[in-house]
This record gives sequence, structure tokens and C-alpha cells, in this order.
Amino acid sequence: MTEAFGPEKFAPPHLRTAQQPNDSSRLAYFHKRGQANPSENLTATVQHIASFSMEEIDRLMHALEGMRGLMRTEGERISREIAGYASLSHSAVTTMRILTDSIKEWNGGPDKAAAK
Repeated sequence: MTEAFGPEKFAPPHLRTAQQPNDSSRLAYFHKRGQANPSENLTATVQHIASFSMEEIDRLMHALEGMRGLMRTEGERISREIAGYASLSHSAVTTMRILTDSIKEWNGGPDKAAAK
């Protein structure tokens, strides 16, 4: 290990960057696992490490499926909202036409018809 220089040298231990294990500490880890059959120990170690990746992939897939469901329900909700606004807009236009026609009839009422 090389000695840390700069601010890390004076930082409290819990704030220092983690030191990378050297080859001898890595070999010691495998040595502790037993010497009966190194290939079995290596296989078990690889499977143990791979299981973390598989669990993370499963969690990610579950989260993505949840997001897909959320996006689907939100899309359906937005479609319903748009349909509601379109219906409201159509009703407002129809109401305005009725009002306009009524005002035209009032402006051209019996007094104006008799004047012609």
C-alpha cells in the first residue's frame, strides 16, 4: 500500500477513501476459504458474487414493471381527461351557438320585421 498524501492523510478514518486490497490480501481470502478443492471454492465465490448481480437485476426488473404499470394507468387517466375536456369543449361550442342564434332572433324580433 502506498501512503496517502494530501488532505486524506489528515482526514478522520471514517472519511478516508477505502484502500484497495493488494494481491496478497486477495490470495489470503481464497486461502482462508480452504484448500481442499480450490476450483470448488472459486466456483462458490463466483456464484456468491453473481447472486448479488442477479438480485439487483431482479429488483430492477420489478421496478421497471411497476413503472410500466404506472405509465399505462397514467396514460389511460390522461386519455379520459382529454376526452372529458373535448366533451366539455363541444358542449361549450354548442351552447355558444344556441346563445348566438337566440341573440340574432332577439335582434331581428317582431319590431324589425314589421319595419321592413
